[in-house]
This record gives sequence, C-alpha cells and structure tokens, in this order.
Amino acid sequence: MIAYHDREWGVPVHDDRRLFEFIVLEGAQAGLSWSTILRRREGYRAAFADFDPMRIARFDKRKIAALMRDERIIRNRRKIEGTVQNARAYLALRKRGLTLDEFMWAFVKRKPIVNRRTRTSQLPASSAISDRLAKAMKQAGFTFFGTTICYAHMQAVGMVNDHLVSCFRYKALLDKA
Repeated sequence: MIAYHDREWGVPVHDDRRLFEFIVLEGAQAGLSWSTILRRREGYRAAFADFDPMRIARFDKRKIAALMRDERIIRNRRKIEGTVQNARAYLALRKRGLTLDEFMWAFVKRKPIVNRRTRTSQLPASSAISDRLAKAMKQAGFTFFGTTICYAHMQAVGMVNDHLVSCFRYKALLDKA
C-alpha cells in the first residue's frame, strides 16, 4: 500500500489501457478493501489479458466459467461479467471516435482538481462530478462504476488530487497538474 501511495495513487493517467485497468480493479474492489485488490493485481493482469479490452470483450461463457475457478482474482460472477461488459462498452466508445481518456478527463476539463484537505475525515466518498461521470459511464454501457467507485477511480488516476496538504505527494503532484 505504501509503494502504491508513494508512486502511483493520484498520478494523472491518460493512457487508455491503464484507465481501463483501474476501471476493472475499482469494480473488483466494490465491497472489499483496496489492499485485497492490490495483492491480486498481477493475478488480474494475467486472468484479464493484461487488461486488453479487445481480448476481454471476446470472453465467452467458457472463459467466464474458467475465471470463476481462478484463485488469483475475486471470483464473483457479476464482477467478472461486468469486466467483460465494460470491455465491450470501451470498444463501443472507441467506435464512436472517443478515447477513454478524452471521455473521462472532459469531466474535469482535462486538468486535475486539486483539493486542499488537511484531515482524512474531509475526504468524500463521491462528488457532483463523480455523480455526473458515473451516470455518463452507465449511459455508455459501463457497469460496476457507481459514484463511489467513480470517485475512487478519479483519485487513483489523478483526476482529483486528494492527498492531504501535509503529504509529500500533494506538492509533487501539483507539478503534474
């Protein structure tokens, strides 16, 4: 968790494959701890074709059944099927001529929102922007991406800088904003 925080959490991500990876991982995390998912990240990478939406979109019932037996991931049928659905929604978005980067980052005007929080108790579970983005993602066909998961995704991929102002990462990420 420390390495993830110190190197990755909150760093702006504009690569579609990485954005999709975080959608998969955040969806898997629903109802679980983030540390549980981070420990299984490499298992997810192996089980879900290195987060390649084109390959995942072709997963059929046999592949889903195999994933239900894969101990490297969270074996929840709805979450696994949701990942396949999200890959298909991603491809539909691309067919419309949009990248995931363009679609998602438009909600923050392509620039991270920099908050000035001093206590973890100030961190919200969602925001008006995560409400709107989650709704747009749902309309685009994505699943397991409600406003709370959406806000966590926004924090993870640097759309929101929610490091506390006392954290060394807060200032380091200001330079990337």
